[in-house]
Amino acid sequence: MEDRLLVSAPPHVRGGDDTQSIMLRVIIALTPALLVGFWRFGLPTLMITAVSVGSCVFFEWGYRRLARKSCTLGDYSAVVTGLLLSMTLSPAVPLWLPLIGGFFAIVVVKQLYGGLGKNFMNPALAARCFLFSWAALMNSWVSPRGVDAVSSATPLSVMKGMALPAESPMDCFLGLRAGCIGEISAAALLLGGAYLLLTKVIRPHIPLSYLLTVAVLTFLFPRGNERLTWMLYQLLSGGLLLGAVFMATDYVTSPGTDRGRVLYGIGCGVITVVIRYFGSYPEGVSFSILIMNLLVWLLDKWTTPRAFGYKKEANT
Repeated sequence: MEDRLLVSAPPHVRGGDDTQSIMLRVIIALTPALLVGFWRFGLPTLMITAVSVGSCVFFEWGYRRLARKSCTLGDYSAVVTGLLLSMTLSPAVPLWLPLIGGFFAIVVVKQLYGGLGKNFMNPALAARCFLFSWAALMNSWVSPRGVDAVSSATPLSVMKGMALPAESPMDCFLGLRAGCIGEISAAALLLGGAYLLLTKVIRPHIPLSYLLTVAVLTFLFPRGNERLTWMLYQLLSGGLLLGAVFMATDYVTSPGTDRGRVLYGIGCGVITVVIRYFGSYPEGVSFSILIMNLLVWLLDKWTTPRAFGYKKEANT
C-alpha cells in the first residue's frame, strides 16, 4: 500500500521557530543567572555545570545509539536539561552527584518514555528530587564570596522558623545570599524571563499566575511578620523565580490552553506555599511543579474548548 501523508484542511501556517532555535534562546536566557552563580561561588559552579551538561549530552547520545534511534543532540534539549539541573544544585555538591542526576533526567525520565515531547514531567526537576536520596549533600550550603556576615543557611531555612533572614530583600534580588547555583539572583532570572517573553518562547500566564498566587497567600498569612516584607522574601528566596520562569513553562509538561496555564500556575503557587509553611523541607517549588505536571492531562481535558458542531454521543 502506498504511504500517504494526511493533513488537515487549509490554510496552513508555518512558523519560523524550531526546537533548536527555542532551546538556544533558553540557553541565552539562563546565561545571566549562571554568570551570577560563577561570580558569587567561583570555580565549583563551572565544574558542576560542565559535569551536568556533559553527562546529559553523553547519556542522550549513548541511549539513542544503543537503542538504534536517530541522534537528537542537535536540538540542544539535553544541554538545556543539564543547565537547569546544575542550576538547582548547591555549589557544595560533589561532582558525581550531577552525573547521577544527568543519567536519571535523560535516560529514566526522558528517553525511556520516548524522548523529547513524550516525557510527562520535567526531567531536570525530577532528577533534582531523585538526588534528595543524598539529602545531606543536597542541603549543604556555602556563603557567596565576599559576604562575611551571611551564614551558610539559606533565607528559606531561616524563614522556616517564622523569622526573617539576615539578608535584605535587595541582597536576595542581587544574589548576595546562599542558595543553589542558578537561583540566588532574582535580577538575573527576571532578565532572562523578560528575554523569553520578548522572543515569545514563553507566555506570561504561568509565571504571573504562579508568582501572584504565592504573593497573595504569603501577604495574607505572614506568620507574625510584616506582610509586605515577608511576601518579598518569599518571592525573592529559594527557587521560585527559576521554577516559575524556566521550569513550569516547559512546553511538554504544561497545559496547552490559556485557562489551563492559569490554573496550573495557581496550583503550583498553592502547593509551594503549603509545603513551605507546613512541610518538613523549607522549599516547595520542585515538588509543586512535578505534582502539577501529573495533572496537566486533566487541566487540558477541562479547559480545551469543544470543536464547533461537536455533539456528545448519548450513552446507549
